[in-house]
Amino acid sequence: MHNHASRRRAQKLFISAASLSLLTACAQGLDYDLRGLSGTGFSTTQAAVQATAPRPQPDNRGVISYPNYQVAVADRGDTIQTMATRLGLDAPTLARFNGIEETAQLRQGEVIALPTRVAEPSPATGAAQTGPIVPGSVDIGALAGDAINRSENASGEDVRVAALPPSAPAANAPSGEEPVRHKVVRGETAYTISRLYDVPVKSLAEWNGLGSDFAIREGQYLLIPVAQRAAPAQPSENVPKPGVGSPTPTPPSAAQPLPESSPAPEASAPPPPPVDVGERSASSDNARMLFPVTGSIIREYSKGRNDGINIKSDSGSPVKAADDGTVAAITKSADGVPIIVIRHEPELLTVYANVADVTVEKGTRVKRGQGIASLRDGNDAYVHFEVRKGFESVDPMPYLR
Repeated sequence: MHNHASRRRAQKLFISAASLSLLTACAQGLDYDLRGLSGTGFSTTQAAVQATAPRPQPDNRGVISYPNYQVAVADRGDTIQTMATRLGLDAPTLARFNGIEETAQLRQGEVIALPTRVAEPSPATGAAQTGPIVPGSVDIGALAGDAINRSENASGEDVRVAALPPSAPAANAPSGEEPVRHKVVRGETAYTISRLYDVPVKSLAEWNGLGSDFAIREGQYLLIPVAQRAAPAQPSENVPKPGVGSPTPTPPSAAQPLPESSPAPEASAPPPPPVDVGERSASSDNARMLFPVTGSIIREYSKGRNDGINIKSDSGSPVKAADDGTVAAITKSADGVPIIVIRHEPELLTVYANVADVTVEKGTRVKRGQGIASLRDGNDAYVHFEVRKGFESVDPMPYLR
């Protein structure tokens, strides 16, 4: 009887301790990984949470401007109608573009995508700096998505404008990374989108002004938070210069004779030369597409790292359309280097980046093998070529063989 009572008291103490631990975890953020309970002190909690940068501040109109699109941040009491009036836009078009009713009440801080560009932020609009937030390069995925998803108004005119980033950022232009813009489709939630892009759902809500329930709607555009980039570590003033510091110990060979020299190891085999695509591009009549240039592949496709292939050739070589299609977009990188997107089917596009002397215009019908640009000079004489199905890049090689 005494042992039974002792066991019951021990169970109560264990349950109380466990409850206290759980309450503490709730206050500090519960580690769902639970490996911290093993006693090893190892936890993946911090590694699993990706820090994100704060959303840029809008100007007095609520506008945040990027090279490829603009968004507006709703103020307290805003509706689509009041926001459209403030920005000089058509309210029905703005509502339709964002999948929302024209009279819907907007939350303070809610982000609304703009179907056409308005005047760039400037000191006159309450912005600290002038012009769009210029990233290091154009998001080709977003560009390809815009080429697919352009909307048309009642007159059939394109209501979206392909923005061309400045050839060189102005001295007072703000800089930063352009976030991916995700259009919500049926069945998606804030949680599934946060997992898709590996960002905290709380950051997704803060960037887009979502409510406490994280509710989103079909057709809504969401900005995907940009990862926080750590500042480069500064060298300490106390770090000694190379060659200065503790004295070098005397090597054993100074007191003892060196062992007999062994034969030098054979040199490792040199890396294989770049794949020469010249012969294949000349004999690929049955392939789905043609190589855009005749040359050597200097960088292969790698999903998420290089979304296409880089083909090097002689400076000034013609860059050709891989197949029949329509020029869907022509834009430039932040360095002023042209990028061409050609639509071949509703969901199939090819992208030609790092080119010069563009000879086609947006809307031009092109034939398979038709020249559309040329290669740049010197070490930049290569084309970055992508094949995209919708928003996703795919390996171009199966189309070229």
